[in-house]
Amino acid sequence: MSKRLGRGLDALFPSLEITEDEKIIQINLTEIRPNPYQPRKEFAADAIEELKQSILEHGVIQPIIVKKSIKGYEIIAGERRFRASKEANLKTIPAVVKDLTENQVMEIALIENIQREDLNAIEVAVAYHKLMDRFKLTQDELAQKVGKSRPHVANILRLLQLPENVQEYVSRGTLSMGHARALLGIKDRKKLLLLAKKCIDEGLSVRQLELTIQKLENVSRETKKLKSKNPADVFITRYEDRLKSSLGTSVKIKKGEKKGKIEIDFFSDEDLERIIELLNRES
Repeated sequence: MSKRLGRGLDALFPSLEITEDEKIIQINLTEIRPNPYQPRKEFAADAIEELKQSILEHGVIQPIIVKKSIKGYEIIAGERRFRASKEANLKTIPAVVKDLTENQVMEIALIENIQREDLNAIEVAVAYHKLMDRFKLTQDELAQKVGKSRPHVANILRLLQLPENVQEYVSRGTLSMGHARALLGIKDRKKLLLLAKKCIDEGLSVRQLELTIQKLENVSRETKKLKSKNPADVFITRYEDRLKSSLGTSVKIKKGEKKGKIEIDFFSDEDLERIIELLNRES
């Protein structure tokens, strides 16, 4: 029977699983140093204090994982327990010594960092990118390593396509992950920045932002249609619209080189009579 590390790290890294034939030894805290690849530089003081109180009452229940270094030992997993034990003025800490490569140690540190519950989406995206870049991983391979689906990994990584100041809004929680996903659909950088500011200034919900983007896209499509027509076409289209509105039926104006014609749809004798009456009234 093996002891679990918690938070799924031993599931992701079988080499971290503590087996029955591995000895748990007591190591002097002065012989241990933090993992140099640990991306996390700040540890919440209240969380360390809470763990310290638990250690004072129950001791260190889970051994930390270390590897031999030139001088003493280097932490692979369990830095919070190590820090809390120092705060509790313990002299030693239970540990299991593992023989791992530098690459394995770096990979474990990054993934342990990703599994922190207080990371925001941008921090997770940056960590994913570092893992992929450092270890030449595909999105599928990364998804397997972090225990997530490939679409989840792809969606998180897409956040790094946002302008830096918009990423900062997401990091601070000023914009939500939902807002960020909606903004990713905007290709024009200036429009994207203006919409992000509008969201913040007006407190738009994700749904309100999506509707705003949809309206902008519709206006953009109509503008492109008008721009693609020459001035004469635009002139004819306006008159078609006026006749359609007046007659309540479909109207087509066809302009030739020397003459043109107007086609007016009707659906029955009564409808034809109605249209003629309207034309007489206009004349």
